Amino acid sequence: MASKTVLQLEFLTDQNKRVRITIPSPKQPVDAAAVQNAMDLIVQKNVFAYPQGVIVKRAAATQVVTDSTEIA
Repeated sequence: MASKTVLQLEFLTDQNKRVRITIPSPKQPVDAAAVQNAMDLIVQKNVFAYPQGVIVKRAAATQVVTDSTEIA
């Protein structure tokens, strides 16, 4: 069985839309304070542009782990 872990950072834009940044294979264990600080920095520096608008607020951070097993 193979496991894959990603960190999903969700933000709100000035158009009230959600955008997501996905980070593959985050360093374990994930430090919640460091994630929040990084998300605040992304909002503050305004480094990403999206068709949905400019990021203005952090919404959520989720660690997603998926397992897969080859059948044949």
